[in-house]
Amino acid sequence: MNVLGMFCVRARCGLVGFRTATSLRSFAGITVDQIDEEVAKLLELKAQLGGDDGKHQFVLKTAKGTRDYNPKQMAIREKVFNTIISCFKRHGAETIDTPVFELKETLTGKYGEDSKLIYDLKDQGGELLSLRYDLTVPFARYLAMNKITNIKRYHIAKVYRRDNPAMTRGRYREFYQCDFDIAGQYDAMIPDAECLKIVHEILSELDLGDFRIKVNDRRILDGMFAVCGVPDDKFRTICSTVDKLDKMPWEDVKKEMVNEKGLSEEAADQIGEYVSMQGGMDLAERLLQDQKMSQSKQACAGLSDIKLLFSYLQLFQVTDKVVFDLSLARGLDYYTGVIYEGVLTQAGVAPVSTEAQNGAPAEESVSVGSVAGGGRYDGLVGMFDPKSRKVPCVGVSIGIERIFSIMEQKAEASAEKVRTTEVQVMVASAQKNLLEERLKLLTELWNAGIKAEVMYKKNPKLLSQLQHCEESGIPLVAILGEQELKDGVVKLRVVATREEVDISRADLIGEIRRRTSEA
Repeated sequence: MNVLGMFCVRARCGLVGFRTATSLRSFAGITVDQIDEEVAKLLELKAQLGGDDGKHQFVLKTAKGTRDYNPKQMAIREKVFNTIISCFKRHGAETIDTPVFELKETLTGKYGEDSKLIYDLKDQGGELLSLRYDLTVPFARYLAMNKITNIKRYHIAKVYRRDNPAMTRGRYREFYQCDFDIAGQYDAMIPDAECLKIVHEILSELDLGDFRIKVNDRRILDGMFAVCGVPDDKFRTICSTVDKLDKMPWEDVKKEMVNEKGLSEEAADQIGEYVSMQGGMDLAERLLQDQKMSQSKQACAGLSDIKLLFSYLQLFQVTDKVVFDLSLARGLDYYTGVIYEGVLTQAGVAPVSTEAQNGAPAEESVSVGSVAGGGRYDGLVGMFDPKSRKVPCVGVSIGIERIFSIMEQKAEASAEKVRTTEVQVMVASAQKNLLEERLKLLTELWNAGIKAEVMYKKNPKLLSQLQHCEESGIPLVAILGEQELKDGVVKLRVVATREEVDISRADLIGEIRRRTSEA
C-alpha cells in the first residue's frame, strides 16, 4: 500500500474515533465536515494516480500499426471493394476463403528476407501457428491439399506483417489484400497478360491519377546476375537488395550489395548498368542481342516471353501504361517468371534530379507508391504436394490500404458529401399520434425491398425529420398526415428540390423505385 493510501485509511479510522469522542464538536478549530472534504480530495487524487497495487492506468488506443474505420471511411472502402470485386467477376473469377492463421511450417521459407515479418502465435501446447503474411502461400497450400490443378479465383481478406508501420502512406501491420490468381497449365503469357489488364482496369476505374505498370521477369534477373558475376548462392539476397531501388538511391543499394552482402564492386557496377534500363518490346529485342545477356539461356527465355507478353498487351490496349523495367525485382522467393508492379505517379511534382548521379535526365513524374503487385509462381504449389507435382500459377494483389488512403484524402479535399447509409426514403408524419401508421407504411416498404427508416420517437417534429434527411443524404420523404390517410395518399417530398406530390398508396412503391433508379 502506498503512503497516500495509508494516510487515507488512517484518516478514516481516526475520524470514527474522533466523532465518538467529540460528538461532532470542533477539535482544535477543525470541523468534521472539513476533515470529510479533505479526505475526499485525497481519495480523488489517489484514484487519479492509480490503485494500491501500482498498476498502470488503462489507456484506450488501437494496437501499433492498426486503426479503426468510421462510417464515412467504411463507405469509401466499400466503394473501392465493389469496384475491385466487379472487375474480378468480369474476368470470370470465383472466390474462396482460408484460415487467418496457418501452420508455421506452411509459411516458413517462402518469403526470403521478409520471413522475419511473420507474426508467430504463442505456443498453447498444440500446433505451432503463424498469422498469414499474404494470401498467395495459403492459396498454394489450398490447391495442393485439395488436389486442384486449375482455378481462377479471387480472395479478399486481412493479412498481418510485423513491419514498421507508416500509417499516413497506407502501411499497416493488419491490412486487406485483394488477390486474383489463375492456376493451371495454359499457353505462355495469356493468363499473365490478363492479370496486367486487370490492374489497368482497376486503377483506371478508381481514377487515382496517373499510373505505370512495371514489368520484369525473374529469369531475366537471374540471368543478369549470372552474367554480371554474382555467385549462385547470392542470387536471392542480391535480388532482395535490388528490390529496394524504389525506396533507395542506387549508391545506397550498391553499398548494401558490396558492404553487407559481400558482392564485388565490379559485379555491382555491371548490375547498375542493367537496372537503369527501361522500355518496351524494343528493349527486350535489344537485350536479346546484348553480348552478355545473350549468353544466358534463362535470360533469353525470359526476354522472349516479355516480347510475347507485350504483343498480347497491345491487343488488350494497355501498353500505354506498361513499362519493361529491369530494376523491378519483387523480393519474395516464390516468383519464377514474369513479375509486375502497379505504381501511382504524381504529375506536377518536381522529382529529385538524378542527373548528377548517373547522367540520366530527371523523369517527368515521381513515384508516390506501389498499389498492386504480382507475378508467376510455378513452383509454389509443388512445395506442398507430397509428389512435388507443379501447378503453374500467376496472380496479382491489389494494395487496398494504399488505395484507400488516397481515396480518403481525395474525399476530404473535395466538397462532395459521402453517404454512409443507403436509405432511400424516410417515413415521416406531419401530426401527432401517427406512430402506428408510420410503422405500417414502413413495413410495406421493407417488404417491397425498399430501404427505409423512421425516427424512433412517437411524435417527432416534421422539421427534425426533414433535417435528418438532409444531413444523411436521404433523397425522399414519405409524409403521412390525417388528411393524407383520409384521401388514401402519401405526400412524397424530394429532399433536394423540396418538391412535394401526392401519390396514391397503391402507386407509392413504384414511384419510389422510379425516382431512386433515376437518381
